[in-house]
Amino acid sequence: MHCPFCQYVDTRVIDSRLAGEGDQVRRRRECLACSARFTTYETAELSFPRVIKRSGAREPFAENKLRNGMLHALEKRPVATESIEQAMMHIKRRTLALGEREVAANQIGEWVMEELRGLDEVAYIRFASVYMSFDDVTAFRDMIDHLECQPENDGAFEEGVNPRQDDNNNGY
Repeated sequence: MHCPFCQYVDTRVIDSRLAGEGDQVRRRRECLACSARFTTYETAELSFPRVIKRSGAREPFAENKLRNGMLHALEKRPVATESIEQAMMHIKRRTLALGEREVAANQIGEWVMEELRGLDEVAYIRFASVYMSFDDVTAFRDMIDHLECQPENDGAFEEGVNPRQDDNNNGY
């Protein structure tokens, strides 16, 4: 590995240990030329399925879109960065565990809602308001009422169920 400070072509590993939930290796390295020390993280490269959007368009899974959506919902909320990273990791693992070449965007959205509900109910409502295209205050009230009626450990909605859903609008 090249040194990020002096660009020398060789470094030595000083220390290696597992990081995250055991799916990364954290390495402390030292440059053989300038003696600068730095940390690298090694993870397995996995192929994520393509995402099928509501419009039917297909695009590669984009972790940055997942992260930005969650961070936007969690903006100014008291949630630890590590908790957010763990939630993201759970969603990515579920996506990979499907073993499919494609996954519907609404499935990922449901998983995001489940994770946000466990992190922060305000963020959950924020995300749901965009994800489910709330039209008015009544939609917020219905969602909050539904949230209050469910036991806390019950996850998000029953899969695919929208409390405001009718026959003409599938909520997605």
